[in-house]
Amino acid sequence: MNLAALAEGLGVRVPSLYKHVDGMPGIRRGVMIHAKSSLAHTLGQAAIGRSRDDAVKNMAFAYRHWARTHPGQYPLTMRAPQPEDDEDLEASAAIADVIYNVLSGCDLHDDNAVHATRFLRSSLHGFIALETTGGFELPVDIDHSYTRLIDSVTTALATWSPP
Repeated sequence: MNLAALAEGLGVRVPSLYKHVDGMPGIRRGVMIHAKSSLAHTLGQAAIGRSRDDAVKNMAFAYRHWARTHPGQYPLTMRAPQPEDDEDLEASAAIADVIYNVLSGCDLHDDNAVHATRFLRSSLHGFIALETTGGFELPVDIDHSYTRLIDSVTTALATWSPP
């Protein structure tokens, strides 16, 4: 998509768009920040009032649902924040904060929480990336596979310890 197509779709002229955004890079950035904020909110809502395995599982199912519901936005949530972009840093930190808070309920802190977060995100993202690109076409219940993945993740997190 380009600015002319976007302007036409919105029923405005291209110069009018520049009053609100900084061209296509500005639009992409805005969508990315919105996506990160939306995902953080969704994960936070899923974890509220839950603890340990229940919080991890609920957050994991909310994560998958959000990714499947927002297939165009989901990849944008994977990008590390730009160091000079305060809004991007804040939106990215909001996702990490939810995950760290959930993992702190599993007694994971400091470097252990960072390693566990990488493990958790890699597991969820790997499954979702394969699922959304047609990598799981066998006639076996994919939801059951995801549930088993999450059960394995919670088991691993329950026994997570420093090296």
